[in-house]
Amino acid sequence: MNQYDAFRERLKRGAILADGAMGTMLHDQGNPIDACFDSFTVMKPAVVFDVHRAYVQAGAEIIETNTFGANRFRLADHGLSDQVAEFNAAGVKLVQQAIESAFKEQVFVAGAVGPLGVRLAPYGRVRAEQAYEAFHEQITALIAAGVDLLMMETFSDLHELREAIQAARDTSTEVPIVTQLTFTRDDRTLLGDTPEQVAAFLAEQAVDVIGINCSNGPSQICLLYTS
Repeated sequence: MNQYDAFRERLKRGAILADGAMGTMLHDQGNPIDACFDSFTVMKPAVVFDVHRAYVQAGAEIIETNTFGANRFRLADHGLSDQVAEFNAAGVKLVQQAIESAFKEQVFVAGAVGPLGVRLAPYGRVRAEQAYEAFHEQITALIAAGVDLLMMETFSDLHELREAIQAARDTSTEVPIVTQLTFTRDDRTLLGDTPEQVAAFLAEQAVDVIGINCSNGPSQICLLYTS
């Protein structure tokens, strides 16, 4: 059984406890909110390692890599767009090391993939094929480094998420994909999609998990899940 099958088998057995925020933890340590947290995996590995290890020791079974914004568009804001592969590979290795150091069994490494931080056409200048290329670059590095699953989170544009999913499937037909959308106070994505529309769209994409993150807190998310 490979790592992908192992994750899907665990998923069948019920709820899985995942880790919490990374950016929040790094910011709480005094790092400025506009810092490139994705670079810390290489620039300040001990700091990121300690966060990962604390989550493992707290009982999390899924640990996300510190790669939420490690794509060429977000990294370009910090002059680091040429380090996509390096940051993503290092992110996977650091989680693996944290799991090993805590002597925990069956803890899964989730490759974190966030939105590109730019608007896709027709709302922005970035074309769909450019978005695909950026996701493909990041996801290729994550899969090559040995993730157990991909965690696509905090998306608000289904067209952008579709490019991420396609990039993942073109890289590996087997890797499990967890997708999470974020909703505004009116219970719609920023582009106006309802939870029902999101669920129907993602069901067609045949992803492994459909979920919600961020949004306006636990109370709203609970209502969205039960509605």
